[in-house]
Amino acid sequence: MDVQMWTYILVGITFTLYIGIAIWSRAGSTKEFYVAGGGVSPLANGMATAADWMSAASFISMAGIIAFAGYDGSVYLMGWTGGYVLLALLLAPYLRKFGKFTVPDFIGDRYYSKTARLVAVFCALLVSFTYVAGQMRGVGLVFSRFLEVEINTGVIIGMIIVLFYAVLGGMKGITYTQVAQYCVLIFAFTVPAIFISIQMTGNPIPQLGMGSTLADGSGTYLLDKLDGLSTELGFAAYTDGSKSMIDVLAITLALMVGTAGLPHVIVRFFTVKRVKDARKSAGWALLLIAILYTMAPAVAVFAKTNMIDSVVGKSYAEQPDWLKNYEDLGLIAWTDKNGDGIVQYSPGNAFEGNKSKPMFNEKVRTALGNRATTNASVTSANELYVDRDIMVLANPEIANLPGWVIALVAAGALAAALSTAAGLLLVISSSVSHDLIKKVVNPNISEKGELVAARLSAVGAVCVAGYFGINPPGFVAAVVALAFGLAAASFFPAIILGIFYKRMNKEGAIAGMVIGILTMLIYMMKYKLGWFDEVLPGKDEWWFGISPEGFGSVAMLINFVVSLVVCHFTSPPPQDVQDIVENIRIPSGAGEATGH
Repeated sequence: MDVQMWTYILVGITFTLYIGIAIWSRAGSTKEFYVAGGGVSPLANGMATAADWMSAASFISMAGIIAFAGYDGSVYLMGWTGGYVLLALLLAPYLRKFGKFTVPDFIGDRYYSKTARLVAVFCALLVSFTYVAGQMRGVGLVFSRFLEVEINTGVIIGMIIVLFYAVLGGMKGITYTQVAQYCVLIFAFTVPAIFISIQMTGNPIPQLGMGSTLADGSGTYLLDKLDGLSTELGFAAYTDGSKSMIDVLAITLALMVGTAGLPHVIVRFFTVKRVKDARKSAGWALLLIAILYTMAPAVAVFAKTNMIDSVVGKSYAEQPDWLKNYEDLGLIAWTDKNGDGIVQYSPGNAFEGNKSKPMFNEKVRTALGNRATTNASVTSANELYVDRDIMVLANPEIANLPGWVIALVAAGALAAALSTAAGLLLVISSSVSHDLIKKVVNPNISEKGELVAARLSAVGAVCVAGYFGINPPGFVAAVVALAFGLAAASFFPAIILGIFYKRMNKEGAIAGMVIGILTMLIYMMKYKLGWFDEVLPGKDEWWFGISPEGFGSVAMLINFVVSLVVCHFTSPPPQDVQDIVENIRIPSGAGEATGH
């Protein structure tokens, strides 16, 4: 069977499984819709959290980033895994003991303020929509390549699937669907990595294969070969870093605290029975995530080495079919600048804007959303444009693996994108129905009415997410990294101070969140969209040498400072709120042995 038939079979089987689970576990109450009834086991919740967390950015884009950034890509591994240590130690058990449905729910009650709740709702929606934009682009990309449909059609198919099990099952349906999706995505990521590791190094463990010698008997280490290929082409050695230390620290910190502040991850710890189960869930999630995250650098090395070997320096007429397939989608492009018919690859943009080739067909225009340019008159000698989001998807094809392995990667990529999209859509839905409608607009709404509002909110959220998938703002991981910065700048200080500092009041929390999120938004707009260049300093250089992906750490520190200063110049919180803070920090039964 060909790749497309295998893809139809495997994607069809997995989608049938997801829909079947959604029907079996459909929500019948708001508690089931928001927190799966609060009865999920630690292992199941750990698997669901891992699937919720390992989005299209982790599955599709992270290895692509590492493949092109080399050593500098390690910041994503350190930041995204380190965040779970913060979650397990500082947030998960305390938020579970607080016993609310959502992050805005916690902030609204802890800071005894509707205004604080509304600010938190705005931040949750902003973070979630920024994050979900990357997921829907991943869904469209996979569908367009493997099912041979337009990217827009692929996004719409993904919307329908997510809508079905998110609206019908709520958190209960999403949780058990995500357990299945974790199994699918980790299997899909691992199998091709093992195949290629054996093929290239003879070692069946990809993590070890990356550091092994090549299987050709030359005695050359794989990383040494990739370093040599990179320097020959004019790039820096793959294992050398080019980012400044301050930027590496800033990005890592922003990703860590952003992880600990993401509403769709935090809400998962409200679904377990007991406080200690929240810690166990975080531990399971970290272990399960590490399987993929320790493998991603190896996949990046395999993909980059194979791509250079199979494409660069060879005649375009002899290029393999996989290159032509992705070229039709506008995700790989080549223009013969020197007229020799050979594919040249070197530092610099292949095209102005570096979006695609100068001669478009209609399919390419649709794929790129008419954002590409036809002007190829740039000074670099580079003739090849490669979208970094394709490295994992194309890796099995580059290595000539069997059709079923290629199709398996497609099923895994869809599982990763859809699982996270569903979690984010539930956050958006619950923020609107529970935190906005129930807690602010109509406190007397019935449970049935709230459930209807939640489902209608999910429908609206899916439509907005689909728009972002059809009109993507950038490659998957770049968009996702900015979502982490927004979460770090807004939620993390408010949650940490809300748990560990009784004196923190509503004025301080509101001021901190507003200033933090605005600082991050302005920096993003300046350096990603080119706004405010005439008003703000540093047109050509980042502030403090920190990239937009890392600026969330600066905005977070500003949030902390503003919160603490404002709270000390305003009234302390009521005593009953201080008692709640004291209670959530002390384990149940503490003090019984001493009589206190």
